[in-house]
Amino acid sequence: MAQAPVSPLTGILEEDTVIIDFGDHEGKSVLEVSDTHPEFYDQMIEFKNRKGSEFTIRRDKDKYYRLNMNISIGMSPI
Repeated sequence: MAQAPVSPLTGILEEDTVIIDFGDHEGKSVLEVSDTHPEFYDQMIEFKNRKGSEFTIRRDKDKYYRLNMNISIGMSPI
């Protein structure tokens, strides 16, 4: 039985169903940003891996997921 691929940013959720809800890329899917702006995608992964920073993913009424950025005091956003 094959396992589904795991995204470094969204985990088991498919990147095309997770919509960025902040910044210049707001309203775009994570998959679209990974294809069109790979440097920003890499920055989001680095930000996620930093201590004191995290993303939250919440399901919306339209059955898409929204990716939000949480930063601790003293952390600079992407």
